[in-house]
Parts: sequence; structure tokens; C-alpha cells
Amino acid sequence: MDDEPEVREVAVDMLEMKGYKTLATSDPMVAVQIARTEAGPIQLLLTDVVMPIMNGRQLSEQIRVIRPGIKVLFMSAYSTQTVDDYGVRIAPGAPFVMKPFTMETLATQVRAILDYRSPFSKRLPT
Repeated sequence: MDDEPEVREVAVDMLEMKGYKTLATSDPMVAVQIARTEAGPIQLLLTDVVMPIMNGRQLSEQIRVIRPGIKVLFMSAYSTQTVDDYGVRIAPGAPFVMKPFTMETLATQVRAILDYRSPFSKRLPT
């Protein structure tokens, strides 16, 4: 989810070249609708933080109601301090990637988030 078409297209291309299936939009309401209607699993929301209509934190909160297990990676061309200055607070330590990013930086962040297992999650017997 990014309101800038060029950034969204580059991120989609990067992720698809790494083998990820993507669903992309520039409209947060469409993103919420996709979360409601997509039949398959959605493991990760990659969203810009500072956007018109709805910011990334608000979008992630709405989508987490629909898909409670979804992981979120925030991105911005602004530092986390500047994002705070815009009045958009994301949780300290929340996954964040600075734009512009390289394919390796984005792929590394995405993989780390998808592989992360909360110490509070139940482990299945082996």
C-alpha cells in the first residue's frame, strides 16, 4: 500500500522477483476491502506511513481487525522522528524500512518479519 504509483510498482516488482505474491493498491479503502475479500492468506502488510486519507498506522489497525495474524512492515521516506512530527505514531521498534530501499534491504526485512516467531506463540510438538 503506497499512494505513490512509482514506489508501489517498484516494491511490487522487487517482491515478485523474490518470489512473493503481491496485492497492491494506492487506496487504503481498497486495501481494507482486499483484506476482507481475498480468499487466501495475507501474511504481510507493507504500507507507507504518511499518506492522505488514512495513514499507515490507521490502515494497519483496520486490517488487523479483519486479519488478526497479519504482520506489518511500515515504510517511509521520512525518518521515524519526522513521521512522529506528522502526528503519526507507530509503536517503538515496529518494523520499518526507509525509502528509497534496495531490493536486498526490502527482501531482508520482509523475510525477517515473516520468519519471526513471537516468544509467546504456541510451538507445535515436533
